[in-house]
Amino acid sequence: MARTIQSLERAAAMLRLLAGGERRLGLSDISSSLGLAKGTAHGILRTLQQEGFVEQDAVSGRYQLGAELLRLGNSYLDVHELRARALVWTDDLARSSGEAVYLGVLHQQGVLVVHHVFRPDDSRQVLEVGAMQPLHSTALGKVLCAYDPVAHSEVVEADREAFTPRTVTGLGDFEGLLDLIRARGWAADVEETWDGVASVAAPIHDRRRMPVGAVGITGAVERVCRDGELRPEIVAAVRDCARAVSRDLGAGRF
Repeated sequence: MARTIQSLERAAAMLRLLAGGERRLGLSDISSSLGLAKGTAHGILRTLQQEGFVEQDAVSGRYQLGAELLRLGNSYLDVHELRARALVWTDDLARSSGEAVYLGVLHQQGVLVVHHVFRPDDSRQVLEVGAMQPLHSTALGKVLCAYDPVAHSEVVEADREAFTPRTVTGLGDFEGLLDLIRARGWAADVEETWDGVASVAAPIHDRRRMPVGAVGITGAVERVCRDGELRPEIVAAVRDCARAVSRDLGAGRF
């Protein structure tokens, strides 16, 4: 059995304690409830406070859960609401396009795949939920960079690796590409990340009209493109899917 880290177990127990019962607890309450020496409890609380997970009332000295923990919780709920709202629409997109569908969100310096619908055929496929994709070259990533200021900052500061000869790496050219994406409302990746693979993606917005993710299809270039151009019916289907999920999230019409 893998060994656990005692200090992390104690910190987790403190957070659970503060999450239930009284809104604020004193050091003595916490240490006695968890069977810890006051010095040990105080050291853990001080670390949690520095990280924003716990706050201490300046007057009473009692502790409560901090804003950073709430932010993390809201982020978790936002991603799961996004996925729940997108389930039906992404299934429909996979059926109508005949391609694999991906739902992605910004995570650190990349795109985190939070939902993946297989291409509707009998081919062998690997579930890619939890996989990371680059921001600057993939359709999902470029959509996020075009609409999300945080993603844009991340990609500007990062090294934009050339995965293929088609990858756009120069900052000036990349900014011009983002302007085009904003103007037309969708992004493409035609062999910019993987040879022989093409993708189309569009942004998803929430009730605040804020970008919360992107949805797109990925497939072989010969299926996604026709006569060297992206098939317009696939672009339209991706955009319709993104609009439908956005409406379900309360964004209204885009």
